Amino acid sequence: MKNNQDGFTLIESLLVLSIFMIISSITVFSLKPQHSVLEDEAFLTQLKADLYYSQQYAISRQYDVSVVFLPEQYRYYMVGRPELPPIIERNYSKNFYFVEGTIPLYFKFLRDGNVNKFGTLHIQTTSKTYQLTVLIGKGRFYVKEF
Repeated sequence: MKNNQDGFTLIESLLVLSIFMIISSITVFSLKPQHSVLEDEAFLTQLKADLYYSQQYAISRQYDVSVVFLPEQYRYYMVGRPELPPIIERNYSKNFYFVEGTIPLYFKFLRDGNVNKFGTLHIQTTSKTYQLTVLIGKGRFYVKEF
């Protein structure tokens, strides 16, 4: 009788395991930059949505809405009337930092949707800098990589 054992040797098993570990580590290192890109996009999308909401709130309620950025506290808020709680109050990651540009870290959406100040603010991340530009007339704004 012949003894037939269909198994893998220790060397074959270690070889397969080492190949698997190399491929896994390459995948993990390539995903890290994607995380920061997705975090940047999510934050900027949320910021734009909050600004649009504040503008619409000012138009619909017919009173000014103040937009205030507090970079040392890593938060921003939008408030309509001082006696009322903020319309939006949002904390954000410490990977983002707002810096004054040609306008301070405070402006208002007026009752008609326009802004009281126009210019740029800078948003610094760990790897990039973005510019929030508020245009004169009709309160339009956009964010671009700087």
